[in-house]
Amino acid sequence: MIADFSTIVARGMGIRRGGRWILRPTTFGITSGVVGLAGPPCSGRSAVLATLATLRRPTVGALELLGHDVTAPSGQRAVRTRLGLLPDRFHWAAGVTVAEFVAYAAYFKATPSHAVNAILEQFELTDAAELEMDMLPADLRLRAGLAATCVHRPDLVFLDEPLSSIAEPERDELIGLLRGLAPAVVVTAPDPAELTGWCDRVFSIARARLIESLEVSRSWSRVPAGV
Repeated sequence: MIADFSTIVARGMGIRRGGRWILRPTTFGITSGVVGLAGPPCSGRSAVLATLATLRRPTVGALELLGHDVTAPSGQRAVRTRLGLLPDRFHWAAGVTVAEFVAYAAYFKATPSHAVNAILEQFELTDAAELEMDMLPADLRLRAGLAATCVHRPDLVFLDEPLSSIAEPERDELIGLLRGLAPAVVVTAPDPAELTGWCDRVFSIARARLIESLEVSRSWSRVPAGV
């Protein structure tokens, strides 16, 4: 079912690469909250995420983000300033500090420089601001990546396996952070079990079909966007 206004609307959207379906044509809508997308390696999960994030175009069907048709260049231009994307195992230049990394993201996204200090404080990175990225433990490095992704206060955020290298003690705190990044967040993982219990909805990709799980626990209370 698609609401009158959904953050993401796919109508008959399908993705085909190399002569095979990565995602067979499907229709769905996402309004808000945290949505999980699960699939093992080579399932097409990253290709679906890239398509939703406007890095690729669907082979067939229509895709709307934030009320704009992003299968057209004008629609892509209209929404990209309102999107945030953090790739799996994101890269940074050697010798770059946390503050420099986030400041570069702010410059690239035409965001005022004062937003850098604000996002560093929000993500509890002020004390680590002058540390080089490759000196950080995995949880702080993820916080820095999220700060760079969200420095322009996006309305829709895409995260590819953000918790893949995070140890158990830090996961719960970071999950709380992920849930407050934006009004709508799409997050991926290889196994749907890694997403149930804290995502509002969970989809899995199986044999190029998108299947929604009906066993999603609501054990996490909703955190307002921007917290």
